[in-house]
Amino acid sequence: MTGAGPLLPALSGLGTGLSLIVAIGAQNAHVLRQGLRHEHVGQVVAICALSDLVLIVAGVLGIGVVMDRAGWLVTATRFVGALFLLAYGLVAGRRALRADRLAAEVGGRPASLRRVALTTAALTWLNPHVYLDTVVLLGSIANSVGPQGRWAFAAGAGLGSSGWFGALGYGARLLSGVFARARAWQVLDLIIAVVMVTLGTRLIMDR
Repeated sequence: MTGAGPLLPALSGLGTGLSLIVAIGAQNAHVLRQGLRHEHVGQVVAICALSDLVLIVAGVLGIGVVMDRAGWLVTATRFVGALFLLAYGLVAGRRALRADRLAAEVGGRPASLRRVALTTAALTWLNPHVYLDTVVLLGSIANSVGPQGRWAFAAGAGLGSSGWFGALGYGARLLSGVFARARAWQVLDLIIAVVMVTLGTRLIMDR
């Protein structure tokens, strides 16, 4: 792959990036929920996409090697992220089980941009798997294609990330008919609660 033009590394980066990001997780669940509520979707997508781009560039620059050796930093991030995910999951579960709260969530006023932005940033930057997958893994693969191809690989991965978040956030509008019913929101919040609590528990149990 080293001697190939930029197209092949870019396509490789696109495929690798999508394979890592297209999965049910805390960040994707949050983007989906904001898309369904039509709340600050552009800002949420931008925060996720730009954050991924920064992390991909950091990995290409070799910061993943430093992080891989700083075990204490990964451990600290893991426990802080776990506590945040558990709290987020408990809030989602409580919201799903309370019919009056659920009705207020479906038809009430949108959350503030500041609150949504902070939640989005926390779900992105407090997740240690983001660093392991994006910085360490993607960075290692990018640097393995050679100095000429690594930035094409990074561009492909960044394009995949941006495209996915945009499709998830804005594509959620296609499901707005289904989520016009409070019961659908209840099911979604229960799924989000299970995902968040499971991820948080796994982070605490990881060694």
